[in-house]
Amino acid sequence: MDQRHADEYLERIGLSGRPPSGLGGLRTLMTAHLRTVPFENLSIHLGEEYRLDEEGLHDKVVGRRRGGFCYELGGAFAGLLRALGHDVTLLAARVHGEDGLGPPFDHLALRVDLADGPWLVDVGFGRFVAGPVPFAADEPWEDPEGVVTWAGAPDGDLDVLLDGRPQYRLETRPRELVDAEPTCWWQTTSPRSHFTAGPVCSLPTADGGRVSLAGRTLVTTAADGTREERRLGGDDEVLATYRDLFGVVLDRVP
Repeated sequence: MDQRHADEYLERIGLSGRPPSGLGGLRTLMTAHLRTVPFENLSIHLGEEYRLDEEGLHDKVVGRRRGGFCYELGGAFAGLLRALGHDVTLLAARVHGEDGLGPPFDHLALRVDLADGPWLVDVGFGRFVAGPVPFAADEPWEDPEGVVTWAGAPDGDLDVLLDGRPQYRLETRPRELVDAEPTCWWQTTSPRSHFTAGPVCSLPTADGGRVSLAGRTLVTTAADGTREERRLGGDDEVLATYRDLFGVVLDRVP
């Protein structure tokens, strides 16, 4: 990513300039990204092609002001961080679910090495952490979303836990974005993938809650966990909700 595209990306996430290097700047970038670029799987339900290359990711997230899921959000954000001088490693993970671990590389996370050590950065997991987390730390880490802990796993992998609940199992060897293409294809085509079940779009709110649109159901979750659901009406209301709450402008309903 060249400097012009980096500046466009910063404008996309609401930053007027480049944050300083170090943890404070990294936290500023991650917070801005999480609050402006939605977690969404709309391309599946709009019949759009998924591209995991730098040009395609920049066009979608910055040019078309859309969001994406983990491969797109993490891949695009990694490109921005590298353009700003950060040392970034892509890492594959398997998500802990009700039926056990998901398929290989069904999640993408980032390791960012700063002068004070490595940090886990994740902008593509939906509701997870709000800021960088010390990588493989021995002590619990207090994040606004909960307490993060780490545990060893077979084959040198690491389990990441939030409030004591395993979130995903992280590999530690470096990956390239192209490595994610087989599982990305599975996630976007298989009837066993929860992404193909229906369209979802989600963003955190300024007060610590979250707003999500699943199909035609708008779900507003307060910071204390209180949920409110409302069924939207016609297509015009759905499209207006995508635009007004998520900044996503569509010409048809997914």
